[in-house]
Amino acid sequence: MTAPLMPKATAVWLVDNTSLTFDQIAAFCGLHPLEVKGIADGDVAMGIKGQDPVTAGQITRDEIKRGEDDASYELQISKSKHELPEPKKGRKGPRYTPLSRRQERPDAIAWLVRYHPELTDGQIGKLVGTTKPTIQSIRDRSHWNMSNINPVDPVTLGLCTQMELDAAVQKAARRREREAKKAGKSLEDMGTLAPATQALADAAAGITQPEEGDFGQVLEQGADTPADSDARDGESPDVDSVFSSLGGSSVASEDDEDPHA
Repeated sequence: MTAPLMPKATAVWLVDNTSLTFDQIAAFCGLHPLEVKGIADGDVAMGIKGQDPVTAGQITRDEIKRGEDDASYELQISKSKHELPEPKKGRKGPRYTPLSRRQERPDAIAWLVRYHPELTDGQIGKLVGTTKPTIQSIRDRSHWNMSNINPVDPVTLGLCTQMELDAAVQKAARRREREAKKAGKSLEDMGTLAPATQALADAAAGITQPEEGDFGQVLEQGADTPADSDARDGESPDVDSVFSSLGGSSVASEDDEDPHA
């Protein structure tokens, strides 16, 4: 079914002015139900003014009423009175990201690296419109602004749609299945893939998944922390013992007199 000319603006209006379900609005506007839920929660399409599809001639009041009465009814877009030419598909290239959104791309990359490590650098680059060196710098924490990067869902930032993210995750799952079949291993041995909806739920609940390259400092195996050393020795080291172990003299006591006094 043909989607409205301004799907997100139309979805904003339908959420605010009708009692249609998220699935009905998503099917009519060509969006993902989670995106419509994000619009209702105020997390997606912030600042977008709603467009009345009835005034624009894209749907009738009777069609909206029919959908409100039956939650399983699928809305039908009105036929245009004028035949419009099919839009030409642009050449393939990197996704264009507005200037106002480009500073948020590292946050989206960090989210994808953390919650979907199965995605390749090429898939992440297509989703958020970035380069492989940038992705690699965030993976190994060598990015120049790493201390200020906070993982944020790219769908919430408006850098990609939920359907595009789900399609990339499903493609990665099929690739993982082929690799497991070729290696003669099961998916449990190679690690399971969580769907995008589960990752969103975990992110909302503040649950993080421990993984290699996660945003946290991991102590090397076999290295002792100061607290562990003190607990093993049973007492805290004093100043004299530290200097004696280094081969130096102990600290002079307060009772020692100055020879020049």
